[in-house]
Formats: sequence, C-alpha cells, structure tokens
Amino acid sequence: MPANKKILFLAGDGIGPEVMRQVRRVIDWMDRRRGVTFDVSEGLVGGAAIDQYGVPLADATLAEALASDAVMLGAVGGPKWDTMSFDKRPEAGLLALRKELGLYANLRPAQVFDALVDASTLKPEIVKGLDILIVRELTGGVYFGEPRGIEDLGNGEKRGINTQVYTTTEIRRVARVAFELARKRSNKVHSMEKANVMESGLLWRQEVTRLHQEEFQDVELHHMYADNGAMQLIRNPKQFDVIVTDNLFGDILSDEAAMMTGSLGMLPSAALGDPDANGNRKAMYEPVHGSAPDIAGKDLANPIATLLSFAMALRYSFNLDTDAGLIEKAVQNVLGGGMRTADIMAPGMARCSTTVMGDSILRELDKLAA
Repeated sequence: MPANKKILFLAGDGIGPEVMRQVRRVIDWMDRRRGVTFDVSEGLVGGAAIDQYGVPLADATLAEALASDAVMLGAVGGPKWDTMSFDKRPEAGLLALRKELGLYANLRPAQVFDALVDASTLKPEIVKGLDILIVRELTGGVYFGEPRGIEDLGNGEKRGINTQVYTTTEIRRVARVAFELARKRSNKVHSMEKANVMESGLLWRQEVTRLHQEEFQDVELHHMYADNGAMQLIRNPKQFDVIVTDNLFGDILSDEAAMMTGSLGMLPSAALGDPDANGNRKAMYEPVHGSAPDIAGKDLANPIATLLSFAMALRYSFNLDTDAGLIEKAVQNVLGGGMRTADIMAPGMARCSTTVMGDSILRELDKLAA
C-alpha cells in the first residue's frame, strides 16, 4: 500500500483524546511490524474547536477532511457547551462532517465476544454468538428535514417542529449498501420503518422492495415495523443479520443493540459515502460511545470501540482485511485473558486503565504477527 494514504485524526472532547491515543499507538506498531504507513494529521472538532475557533467545525478542518482518505473521530460534546444553541453546539460539527462528506451509510456492528457474554444484561443463551450489523441512514430524515425550529405561538405557548423526509435516492442508496454487505455475510436483510403510520415509512418500504426486486433477489428480505424491531432485538436478536433503517430509528436501535454486547465502550462504527470512479469512498470512523466527561483525563476509558473502528477503516477504506483481522483477534484474545476496563469489569477479572488495555493489545499484536 502506498505510504501516502491520509488519515485525519479528530480526537474531539472528553475521553476522545485518550482513546484516540491508543489508535495512534497501533498505527505506529503497523509501521514498525507490518510495513504499513499512513500520513496522519490532526485537527479539532466539537467543543475543542469551539474553544479554539468559535465554531464546532472550522472551514480549514472540513477542507482537510475532504482531502483525506479516512477520518478517525473520537467523541464530541460535554456540559461545558450544553447551553449553546443547537447550530453552535459540539454535535453540530459532527453533523456537518457527515453532511459535507456525504456520509449517508452508518455501519454499526454489534458483536458479542465470548469473553463478554456475561457482561450483557440479557441471558447468555440469548446473546452468545451475536453478530449483527445495523446500517443506518445518516444524512436525511428528521435530523436534517426542513422546516424545523421552535415557534412562539403567543400566550406562553410554543411549538417545536422537526420534519421527517426521505427521497427515493436517499432510500435506495443506503438500502443498496445493506444488500451488498448482506451478500458478504448471511445474505439476509431486515428493513425497519413505520409504514403503518408514516408516509416516509411507506415510501421507504416501497423503494427497498423495488430495489430488492431489481437488483438483489438473491438476498432474503424482511420488512418489520421499527417498534416491533426494537422488541425483537431484545426477544431474539440472533434472528437478524443486517438491519437497514432510517436516521432516527437507526440511532435508537443501534444503541439498543450496543447494550446487548455489554457496553457502549465496545461498539465501533463507520460512516460511508458514495464510491468514486476508483471505488474509493469518503469515510469517517468513530466509537458509538460519547465523550464521557465524568471520566475524561483519568485514563479510565475503554479504547476498544475506537480500536475496532480503526479496524473497520483498514477494512473499508484501505482494503487491509488481514491487518483489520489482527486487531480484532488481538482484542478478542486480551478479553479472553481477563483484562477489563471499568465499564466491562466482572468478578475475577483484572481491572486495567486505558493505557494498560492499549499495552495489552499491542503485546497481543506482537504475538499474532510473530
């Protein structure tokens, strides 16, 4: 692989810099042990950017993101900026990155490692072996629809407005990603919406069905109302393989799936755009967890979700499946050996810090690469 593959690090706020530091250590390890080199640059996003530039995403940072092969993001937000208007808060920087990079397909895998079966709040027999992938539409729907805002109706009465809206193109492109990924997995897709009470949901079902008939008849397709899907995820999660859904329902369902694995600190994600003429996509990779300001700076955060997000970057942005597999196997082996950060701690296990978890994974990588 050429040495000029560019990754932009946006560590963000809270525990973001701590967990991203462990990714940088793995990149350095790959340079030494695997002969794989990246051009890594760093920038500010979220609250850190507000403090430095007065905005959650500076134009220069966005330009650098557009010029990069992949963006690695830590986390954004915190109580320091909670009183700001929505368009000025740290999260606006994250939404702007997704929108401007055209990252419409959010991939959120939920996999239960054997060593963490007991960390889930569900019965072991329900979650053991769980390996599902939620594909969430990321740049449309109620989070971006217009009109939106809060209206003053007078006499002390106000009205909050958000608009749920989807077009044929938006639905088909994210459904295509789900079908293509399903072909590489168990060849089954569940599409979730609320076609029974929402016109946008009805259009979603119609367009997913039409795309399936036109291009993906070899893939098993099921339709499910999103509220039933939420229930079924708890009742029998292993019935699913790939779930495709809209922005709002995907936000909720992916967090629900995440907690089945034992901790949000374990869940990676990828956000992908359209492939260019060479098949390369704009992409951003980030852990599902938030900035956790209560433990920021204390070396307590679980870096595994961020490291697994980097493994996804190796797989989807750089076609380095072997190296991605090494990281995933190293994480599995370290967990199997009993190392735990506080969020996944269990009786009889060895509690460790962010840095020590990174140390352990690097040692395991050394063994695997020997």
